[in-house]
Amino acid sequence: MEMGLGVLGLAPAVFWSLTPRELQAILRGKFGTAGEGSAPTRAELDALMRQYPDCET
Repeated sequence: MEMGLGVLGLAPAVFWSLTPRELQAILRGKFGTAGEGSAPTRAELDALMRQYPDCET
């Protein structure tokens, strides 16, 4: 709501009538796609789990 009403300045009726996909398209158009990427691979997850184990040693 903060993005739609505050940052984008949409009227409440317009904001509430948007579908999630429409809101996402508006946000991408305004701010780009920074921070989006593919999910990590299994090998990347395994490396992270070795580097940052959940248990204390």
